[in-house]
Amino acid sequence: MRIVVVGGTGQTGRLLVEALRERGHETLAASPSTGVNAVTGDGLEQALTGAEVVIDVTNAPSADEAGATEFFRTSTENLTTAGAKAGVRHHVVLSIVGLEAASDLAYYRAKLAQEAAVRAGGVPFTIVRATQFFEFLDGIVQANTRGDEIALATLRMQPIALSDLVTHLAGIATSEPVDGAVEAAGPETLALDEIGRRLAVPGQRVTIGGRPFFGADVPADALVAGPSAHRAPTTLAAWLATRGR
Repeated sequence: MRIVVVGGTGQTGRLLVEALRERGHETLAASPSTGVNAVTGDGLEQALTGAEVVIDVTNAPSADEAGATEFFRTSTENLTTAGAKAGVRHHVVLSIVGLEAASDLAYYRAKLAQEAAVRAGGVPFTIVRATQFFEFLDGIVQANTRGDEIALATLRMQPIALSDLVTHLAGIATSEPVDGAVEAAGPETLALDEIGRRLAVPGQRVTIGGRPFFGADVPADALVAGPSAHRAPTTLAAWLATRGR
């Protein structure tokens, strides 16, 4: 099967391309560095020729809402237009659990615009909403650290190992499109302050409720997946053990 991974040279994309190739699929890593720009459309027609599946795992280069929304909307419209012309039978996009509930986050509103463009694109699709990656947890903790204090919002999460998510995405890509959204999460629901204590270094203290989540007011369970979500196997303890912690 010929599969194009858009954002295929990024952190998630590299792992996904590797996983798909190990399964015997002809897989193209599409990104500006490989001559494929989903925003300008450069290289898209050639890249998608003969492709059966497109998987979009891109991140917006801009953090502000207007820039991120423009990136996601334009790139998705270009991908679905080119995909329909090329006969792509399945458009898969990686999204985030809790977009509506946590829509006070500007980036989440931009992702909602991306999902809307996928739904209107005319190519059979599956939206895979994933929970926060283990690999991003350090960044969340650091963003809320001032000196020796880690002040974390009152939230619960179901973080997922990126390797588990990539395995799941590879399976989704070779399945039939659902023309809707599905969720993927880790096996545990954890309070953010508990995660902070596990990641803290000696001398740091964790406090609760000191700051909003990245400047936004997010409901306590907004980032928790629903009961029908795919549950990945790797626990936080197992993941930390691979890092010697």
